[in-house]
Amino acid sequence: MAALADIRAGLKANLATISGLRVSDELLDNPQPPVAMIALNNIEYHQDMRLGAKYNFTIQVIVGRASERVAQRSLDLYVNPEGASSVKAGVESNRTLSGVVDDVVCESMPNVGSIQLNDTTYLAADFLVAVYV
Repeated sequence: MAALADIRAGLKANLATISGLRVSDELLDNPQPPVAMIALNNIEYHQDMRLGAKYNFTIQVIVGRASERVAQRSLDLYVNPEGASSVKAGVESNRTLSGVVDDVVCESMPNVGSIQLNDTTYLAADFLVAVYV
């Protein structure tokens, strides 16, 4: 089974294909937008006959202060399913994370809106990612 650190590193490398987007495989206390942060939600064991697992991640993309007009335009590019700035396309750019896992799928973007960090309101979106090992 793949090591969690290797999965995080692979997701980070995939997201690094998006020009201008900082990527952290850890949650940051003081993120500098635009930034994507990778967080493990849970692991579902025994997913198939060979006792595979499904790792569920949330990738939170913070684009900028909610009061900035450019933040919404940036977010629009990140949430598109295709294109050079698409988070979905970036996550799925190397579906096996260079042979570390069986598959990576960006399943949905369930949340978009404002978040409060360090007395500043940012515009952000969450992407749910499934990694099968």
